[in-house]
Amino acid sequence: MNDMLEGMLETALYAKDLDKAEAFYEGVLGLAKITRAANRHVFFRCGPGVLLIFNPEETVKPPAADSLQVPPHGTEGAGHACFRVSAANIDAMAAKLQAAGIAIESEVHWPNGGRSIYFRDPAGNSLECAEARTWGIE
Repeated sequence: MNDMLEGMLETALYAKDLDKAEAFYEGVLGLAKITRAANRHVFFRCGPGVLLIFNPEETVKPPAADSLQVPPHGTEGAGHACFRVSAANIDAMAAKLQAAGIAIESEVHWPNGGRSIYFRDPAGNSLECAEARTWGIE
């Protein structure tokens, strides 16, 4: 085990339509918004970490001379993120998504007993809600 890496602090996904992304992550999933910077990004608190949603058309641009010096980055196409959800809350999350018109694409019962549900955000990113025990984490 690496003693220096303590865990994941941020997860980044990309969406060209930040208004739809903001409505989905805040309104449907219920994440608390930290900040939004025009059409460049919107950030959300997610448990002990942060979910970053970037507009890929904006993050490839070099930073302005008077801004934070975050280098250009980004990707094209759908990404994936998995939210940690307790066994007691997976069915409630699935019902919440379905009530919002979000289709559950797949439900997986893993060999170790953990369970996942998969769905998409408005940008087409593959999202998952899973029990931590799918990875042997308690």
